[in-house]
Amino acid sequence: MGLHFDLLSRKDIEQMDALKESYGGARGIMKSIENMRKYETRKKIAREKGYGETLEKAEEYAKSIAKVEDFLGKENIRVTKDGVVTTQVSGWQGAPVALSCLRRMAEDGTTLAPKEMISVMALTEDYVYNGELITTLAMTENLVGSKFCNANFVSTPLSNECYARLERIADEKFETTESSPGMRALVLKNQGTFFGNFGGIEIANNNHLVYLDGISRAAVNTGSNFFLNPSWSSIVAGCYYARDIENMEFKISMLLATQNAIQLRMLSNIMKEYIRDDGKSAIYEINLGNAMSPEMFIQCARELRASGIPDVSIAAHLRINPDLGIENFDWTENAHKVLDAGIDMTIKYESDGTSRPLDTMETYFLSKEERLAKADGIGEVLYHKSVRCSEDAKEMMRRGHKALLAKISYKN
Repeated sequence: MGLHFDLLSRKDIEQMDALKESYGGARGIMKSIENMRKYETRKKIAREKGYGETLEKAEEYAKSIAKVEDFLGKENIRVTKDGVVTTQVSGWQGAPVALSCLRRMAEDGTTLAPKEMISVMALTEDYVYNGELITTLAMTENLVGSKFCNANFVSTPLSNECYARLERIADEKFETTESSPGMRALVLKNQGTFFGNFGGIEIANNNHLVYLDGISRAAVNTGSNFFLNPSWSSIVAGCYYARDIENMEFKISMLLATQNAIQLRMLSNIMKEYIRDDGKSAIYEINLGNAMSPEMFIQCARELRASGIPDVSIAAHLRINPDLGIENFDWTENAHKVLDAGIDMTIKYESDGTSRPLDTMETYFLSKEERLAKADGIGEVLYHKSVRCSEDAKEMMRRGHKALLAKISYKN
């Protein structure tokens, strides 16, 4: 039995179509993404914006990143089991932080770079246009060869011009307040505390348009094409919006609360409703909730496989910083149970499991000045997350599983 009610109204669709056309339509957005993902293009822009030296340093650090083959050969490890593990580290924050982490990884010579990186930087106009985002992408995607996910929070202050443009295109009004001269921000009403709603994942009314506008701006200007998607309505909107933007993908945040198979089926229905012509979904990855048992994870994986929607990864946090959940959270043994059942999974690290200064959600929302001043310290936290991820992946390989890491972690 299909859906009883359409998820999107005619007005919803017309607004999203108009927004997409304002960025060049699906073909134009895809072409812009393709062009802006080239390393030479990004490097040229980075130099023009004053980040040339940053990339030069990153190029040198990249030469010393550890290789999977060396580890496998040293310990005489072979793949003997089903259950493939994909590595993922969260908390990336702009070019200086990323560079600091890469420097530490290059210095130790043993840490394997993760296959996926999740950023918690707000997509401000400054970050998108000033060269820092494109430099970060050049380092992580082009040099390291990781899949880099950006987060777009609808609470992010935007210029008056940006809001005026969106309101004109969508024929919509948004309830905003003047956050600073010349800047507007959505009025958020659901937050008990600043971090209670993750700094602004509030897709009330028609705020999904603010979300889509933000990711489109980043996509056409930097080639960013993988985005955290935090809300049921923005997921519906994203699946429709990117249905014909074939090189744009989404990761479902665990904050959505996909905690069990019932909620996964709700999500699967959304994915199926706006499936692409090739049978795939714009959703690349689903982060299942922290409270999930390994048995429920396995059930969800099997149901997703049976759904017929291909190439969707499912992830679990193995370690989290305390303000994301229970203290001393550790899902490592559960992950071994999932893998030993022959289920593929992504292991995600919000923390390395150690209480460290700057390993908090508050750090995700520092001002630009504070972030730059503390870049080395934040990079150190990110490095320790990467070490924990690398060490756990090595243990999973010792147990006979294949682990997927960044392209730079391989010799060929």
